[in-house]
Amino acid sequence: MAATDATFEPNLVELGRGVFAFVSPVPKFGNSNIGVVIDSDGLTLIDTSATPSQASVTVSAVLELTRELALPIKRVVLTSSRVAFTGGSSVLWSAAFYGSDRTSDDLDHPANPEAFRRLLPDMAGAYHDEFSTRPVTHVVSEAAQLTPSISLIPLRGESSTNLAVYVEAADVIFAGALASFAVTPLTYDGYPQDWATSVDALTELASTVVPGHGLPGGAADMADLAAYLRACSTSTDSIESGPWDRWADRRFDEVNLERAHRLAEGVNEVPQAMFQLLGL
Repeated sequence: MAATDATFEPNLVELGRGVFAFVSPVPKFGNSNIGVVIDSDGLTLIDTSATPSQASVTVSAVLELTRELALPIKRVVLTSSRVAFTGGSSVLWSAAFYGSDRTSDDLDHPANPEAFRRLLPDMAGAYHDEFSTRPVTHVVSEAAQLTPSISLIPLRGESSTNLAVYVEAADVIFAGALASFAVTPLTYDGYPQDWATSVDALTELASTVVPGHGLPGGAADMADLAAYLRACSTSTDSIESGPWDRWADRRFDEVNLERAHRLAEGVNEVPQAMFQLLGL
């Protein structure tokens, strides 16, 4: 099945017994990954992709994968409020939605389809004027055991509070918005230095990391991400050279650089570069 707004045929990756990821084969911002964990009472999805049609493609694949188990999609964990991770949430209205305080607050506000169309022009058709996302039903304010398989870990990084999903039995972290491999992260109101520290902490927990964007990886990929985030604070006019020279979406560099520098000056505001990126 192909999504109507973009070519999206995710690859299924088995990470452990009852633990899977549906991963976009084309790493770029907006082609985000969805995790799946099977527990005896139902399925848990991690994030919902960027658009309803992307979510529909993946949900159909999830239900086919688990057809013989006849289990419902009972829970969705949102690692962030950003549209790249919540844009398909309306497809999963009957599930319980778990998110941080910040994610819950953001999703209680009306969506901004015009901003989404500008940020993700290849998917603009998905963001019609009535586009909306699913609100959070269960707020996660501290580390919690969600199911026998899943632990939730709140961390500061891409926003003031993101959620990571730890599946200890499979030695897997679903980092979601807290990790991008071969895709430049976007931290227009995040905290690059704290984000790098969070990346370090997650690296110590598990050997396999499923990022929000990019292919599953491990410690080396996380080290590159942390180095990029720290370079945003130490670089001046442009971000110094590094492994990220080959990453997708380098259009975000200016936003990340300005955000890091403004935070260092004590100014916690969305960078002007972000408004320019959106043509505002």
